[in-house]
Amino acid sequence: MKLNMIGLMFGALFGGLLAGAQLHEYDTIHAMLRLDEPDVFLMMGSAIAVSAPMLWWLERRGVATPFGGELKLTRSRPRAEHYKGGALFGIGWAIAGTCPAPALVMVSSGAMLGLVAILGIFLGLHLRERHAMSGLHVGDGEHREMVSP
Repeated sequence: MKLNMIGLMFGALFGGLLAGAQLHEYDTIHAMLRLDEPDVFLMMGSAIAVSAPMLWWLERRGVATPFGGELKLTRSRPRAEHYKGGALFGIGWAIAGTCPAPALVMVSSGAMLGLVAILGIFLGLHLRERHAMSGLHVGDGEHREMVSP
C-alpha cells in the first residue's frame, strides 16, 4: 500500500510537470517535431543528464529496488528491433501528438480526445501480445525466448 501511494504521488507530480510544460498539448508536440521549439528536447535532455549518472551511481553502490531486488541496469548495443520500435513509436507520436503519460494528462485536463490515444496504446499492447504469442521472439531482441503458441 505504501509503495502504491509513493507511485501515485510521483505519478501526480510527473503529470503536473507534463501539464505545466504543456506537453499534453498537440500544438506543443508538433512545434517540437518541426524543430520550432527546443523546450521539449531540453527537458528530455535534462532528465537524461540527471537520471543517467544517478542510476549509474546507485547501481555501483548496490542499492536495492523498492521491491527488494538488486538494481541492475541492462546494457545492449542498438539492434534492428530498437530502430523499428523507435520508428513506430515516433510515427504514432507524430500522428497522435502524444505518448502514454501525456495522453493521461490530456484526459485529466478534460481533453477527451486523449481517450482515443489511450485506446490506441492498449490496442498496440494487445497486438504486441498477440505477436509474442505467435511463436516469434518476445522482448526487445536482446533476450530472445521462444514462446509456445
